Amino acid sequence: ILTILGNSAVLATAVKRSSLLKSPELLSVNLAVADIGMALSMYPLAIASAWNHAWLGGDASCVYYALMGFLFGVCSMMTLCAMAVIRFLVTNSSKSNSNKITKNTVCILIAFIWLYSLLWAILPLLGWGYYGPEPFGISCTIAWSKFHNSSNGFSFILSMFLLCTVLPALTIVACYLAIAWKVHKAYQEIQNIDRIPNAAKLEKKLTLMAVLISVGFLSSWTPYAATSFWSIFNSSASLQPVVTLLPCLFAKSSTAYNPFIYYIFSKAFRCEVKKLQCCCGWRVHYFSSDNSVEHPVSTLWSG
Repeated sequence: ILTILGNSAVLATAVKRSSLLKSPELLSVNLAVADIGMALSMYPLAIASAWNHAWLGGDASCVYYALMGFLFGVCSMMTLCAMAVIRFLVTNSSKSNSNKITKNTVCILIAFIWLYSLLWAILPLLGWGYYGPEPFGISCTIAWSKFHNSSNGFSFILSMFLLCTVLPALTIVACYLAIAWKVHKAYQEIQNIDRIPNAAKLEKKLTLMAVLISVGFLSSWTPYAATSFWSIFNSSASLQPVVTLLPCLFAKSSTAYNPFIYYIFSKAFRCEVKKLQCCCGWRVHYFSSDNSVEHPVSTLWSG
């Protein structure tokens, strides 16, 4: 519910402000599409299976569920990686060079992300890797337990971990550390211009937003990656069902975080959400905007 409502608000805001969206902000829209796609295509089947205490639909629905999870998961990871790289390039480029990142360029990048994710998702269907049920029995994913005695499966999982998890994660961390260092150096220079309060506030807002967006996703998927990697080399029976269930649920919760981050840090998004809530007749208390930075998202994109 949180994923669908939150990301629907992001998409509605993006449609309403489509003419004002900066080209890199399209990646945030793509991330919302991936998150809401995962929620709509996967979560109802998993919830129904949980109520049934067993997987519903047999092998066909298991392959479908695992494929959708792999597709949207890789898409989200690569989108976050692209966001980090573009923010790094914009932050370390002059204003004239940053304007070269056009909407067409970002649209091509988004198309590449989806094709890349789709390629990895269909590879198990073509014979490289496998899909199968989770150890707790009410969800499906890559069949990790088959990989410790299969060279075919092991080569797939090793390649997938490197190209879809490790390298993107390292890229995200490196880019945001470089951005934080750049903002820190700029703050030190501004100290001599008697603009410390505004510079300190801006540094805190931008750095915290960048960290939350990336760390929120990575931290939610790390326990699941750890248990999955464990099952490659060990029997899944060595782990209690709850030990494999909780990381899976925690990973799925990553689809609900970003709208809350946008709401806290973006004054423009808060205003649009308020208008949407007024149109729907909702009454909600809002964060005070007195201490917020004016349009921090746009400021982050422009470095």
